[in-house]
Amino acid sequence: MKKRTYPYYKNAFEGQAMPFAYVDLDFFDQNIKDILERANRKNIRIASKSIRCVQLMRRILDYSDQYQGIMCFTATEAVWLSRQGFDDLLVAYPTFQAKHIEGVAQEVQKGKKIYLMTDKLEHLQQINKIGERLKVKIPICMDLDVSSDFPGLHFGVYRSSLCTLESVKIYLEQLKKFPFVNLKGIMGYEAQIAGVGNQVPHQGVKNRLIRILQRRSIKEIRERRGKAIELVKEAVGALDFVNGGGTGSVEVTSEEEGITEVAVGSGFYTPTLFDNYEHFQHLPASGYAIEIVRQPQQQIYTCLGGGYVASGPLGIDKLPKPYLPDGCELYPNEMAGEVQTPIYYKGKESLQIGDPIFFRHSKAGELCERFNELLLLKGGKVVEKTETYRGAGQCFL
Repeated sequence: MKKRTYPYYKNAFEGQAMPFAYVDLDFFDQNIKDILERANRKNIRIASKSIRCVQLMRRILDYSDQYQGIMCFTATEAVWLSRQGFDDLLVAYPTFQAKHIEGVAQEVQKGKKIYLMTDKLEHLQQINKIGERLKVKIPICMDLDVSSDFPGLHFGVYRSSLCTLESVKIYLEQLKKFPFVNLKGIMGYEAQIAGVGNQVPHQGVKNRLIRILQRRSIKEIRERRGKAIELVKEAVGALDFVNGGGTGSVEVTSEEEGITEVAVGSGFYTPTLFDNYEHFQHLPASGYAIEIVRQPQQQIYTCLGGGYVASGPLGIDKLPKPYLPDGCELYPNEMAGEVQTPIYYKGKESLQIGDPIFFRHSKAGELCERFNELLLLKGGKVVEKTETYRGAGQCFL
């Protein structure tokens, strides 16, 4: 992996108040370009939860017409982004609260494209009830489960209830009862391919097993998804999109004939969980810095704050990782703390009180929930500061 040096970032951010989060635009722009090349000429929908910054999402969309649309994580976020001028907004998770559906319906009445996710009868009933009251036909997307069940193992995530072709048929029959919903898209997120690293250091046997399971799962998904797409098109006609994939599965998902677009989010920032893939390697474009405030012992430096731990199953891989200077390690008895983080360092840099330690987060957009702004770096200089969702006063989940 291409990597900056400690002096490069230390000099670039000199004088900035810590803690701060940053995006290295040279790396970010290269990731935009590389992801485009991986997508096999299919459209790419930006997963907003992994960006959480309006300006950077606009930067991606402006790069190429192949970047089209945003995959939001809540309906309220989609409405807010619509009012910021964005369009073609897919809400990736079901919305049930009437007030939130009403907000989407009102944007649809203005001519905006916002799609609500569904996989249950209850979703259809609720959306139809509000559409009928407001006299607007609300676009929806069907969430197809694309996990794989092997003997003794569920390989994937528990997401949608539409996990068989029979369940898809039942859903399509139910759909006929609801004239104020308009099925215009299909989504199937293969988390077991897109979000599971298959080249994790020191896990050779597990890596080989994961690759075998992923190859089997890909074959099974293609057949099942292809048949589901045929069923849907027979029932409702042409669709606006068929969405699949994620950062880790761009190549294999985009090869499917029925897929019209892939979703990508984490690859633009490339947090540590996306370092460990066999078939691609993007650049570490985002991170944060915390300040050394004391040195209790030789080679141990205590920093202020830093405990920005990612969601998901508990594990070391959800902790932020010291990035620069090379050779920094978390102290095992304390790790990344709420108000202080001790660092063990036995390297070449002469660290002083007040110096920064640079970290990378485990996940992508979650870091933005801890900072109001991102420092944008280009050519070794801070060229701009831009608001995160939090800095704009928004907290959607």
